[in-house]
Amino acid sequence: MYSKDLLKYEPLPLPNRMSFTDAQMQKRAKKFLKKMRRRHSVREFSERWVPRQVIEDCLRTATTAPSGANHQPWHFIAVCDQKIKALIRREAELEERKFYEGGGGEEWIKALEPIGTTAEKPHLTLAPWLIVVFAQRWGEFEDGTRYKNYYVSESVNIATGFLLTALHHSGLCTLTHTPNPMKFLGTALSRPANEKPTMIITVGHPATDATVPAVAKWKKPFNEVATFVE
Repeated sequence: MYSKDLLKYEPLPLPNRMSFTDAQMQKRAKKFLKKMRRRHSVREFSERWVPRQVIEDCLRTATTAPSGANHQPWHFIAVCDQKIKALIRREAELEERKFYEGGGGEEWIKALEPIGTTAEKPHLTLAPWLIVVFAQRWGEFEDGTRYKNYYVSESVNIATGFLLTALHHSGLCTLTHTPNPMKFLGTALSRPANEKPTMIITVGHPATDATVPAVAKWKKPFNEVATFVE
């Protein structure tokens, strides 16, 4: 809970200071790039178990992300309970069927064809863990009064990126899923009114016959996605 006692500025010396030579920084950057180029979204998962501590440590990494006014407007629900996973799958597939039956619009559905997705989401019950990401639209002080959170979407998106990176670094595969609407997630997981679900992340090990769509290996040329002003 965010406390009113914390609403004051107190500078601290920079902890955990890092200092590398230019050559060391370049080496570290290239090594990390090589690792992240091996990240793939997977839709076929195995039932191999993933220890809770691995998931917990990755979630702790996510919570180190920067956020607007340091309000940390996120909450992560890690689900391994099979009944809850089945409920999430049932509700998610219900919304997905509406989407593929025309609710998503012809253009959007056409754009998804190279990805090979359908309304069926077996990974939601097959994989050992689901992590549901919630954004907190407002917070409460210890006396129950509300305070505004700032840059909520941006903050939660950064934290989610940290989480996906940590999971990949741990040797796991993920799949992000955003059924629309997602209100059922708040109900299924008994979340308060100030929290809005933003994403389901399926987490686990890939099946032995896991595939990725060929189009997923295509990335835009670097000069189309990045510009240097020097």
